[in-house]
Amino acid sequence: MNDKLIGKKVLVTGATGLIGQALVRELLRQGVHVLAAVRNIKKAERTFRDTEHIEFIVSDITEIANDEYGIDYIIHAASITASAAFVQDPVGVIQVALSGTQRVLEIAKTNHVESMVYLSSMEVYGTPETDEKISELHSTNLNTMVLRSSYPESKRMCESLCAAYWSQYGVPVKVVRLTQTFGPGVQYEDGRVFAEFARCAIENRDIILHTKGETKRSYLHIDDAVSAILTVLLKGSDGEAYNAANEESYCSIYEMARLVADKCAEGRIKVRIEEKKDLLKFGYAPTLHMNLDTAKLKQLGWKAERPLKETYQSMIDDMKTNHR
Repeated sequence: MNDKLIGKKVLVTGATGLIGQALVRELLRQGVHVLAAVRNIKKAERTFRDTEHIEFIVSDITEIANDEYGIDYIIHAASITASAAFVQDPVGVIQVALSGTQRVLEIAKTNHVESMVYLSSMEVYGTPETDEKISELHSTNLNTMVLRSSYPESKRMCESLCAAYWSQYGVPVKVVRLTQTFGPGVQYEDGRVFAEFARCAIENRDIILHTKGETKRSYLHIDDAVSAILTVLLKGSDGEAYNAANEESYCSIYEMARLVADKCAEGRIKVRIEEKKDLLKFGYAPTLHMNLDTAKLKQLGWKAERPLKETYQSMIDDMKTNHR
């Protein structure tokens, strides 16, 4: 257990989401008292069996009360992450991000917390077109007039809000820009592409790509993401952002599909390309090359431990056991 967490109380928002669940479980494992912000108490009680060191705030993140909770740390993980929502409910995506984040920052201010982490996204960098390394100072080419930009632009604005609260009120907040993260805990019916690839391996179905799969990015095992977040929470500099990714996993979507078909499904399935038109209306991101540089995070003593194949295999095994 980290000495800084002994006897401390941590507020985790979005506690029943993929990353929130993993964070809460790790904190409970370390004997930390957790205050979990959730919308569905029945789901929360099913998810977390150890209720001795956990208590719940049942509230929409946009309505969470600014009270004295006796908390020492905050990890703000609540967010709308379904790609379809980015184009079907862009106003909701923006409002939840901004209103929810400001409320959590106010809680941090009221409770005089020792540290807070806001979970942002690699998508704040837009759609890089080359394989150049992307540091935290990289610019963006996001088009604000594209509906799908509701998600990354709201993340950017929330980062600015964090910087403002640090500068104006001294709230000790840091930002973690996560790459695509998965592993055990992903729901069987999850609509994201990595989950579909896993289902194809489990069900012995060919992987069908609706693009040529040219987008390239790095990935991160959920355990490595939790480690990165806690590292920044306890060791990061206030008012700073940190990329979190496994740089060795950098590959195209087509290459990832082949890895799943060849290694995880042991060649029982194939990868087929059946291109569709007007992909943006489905929430698909444009083709990009997101080669995140994690040197800044590594300087805090962190490194990714789980390779992409292990990340996939652990997710597939968990899906077979718990979710099908």
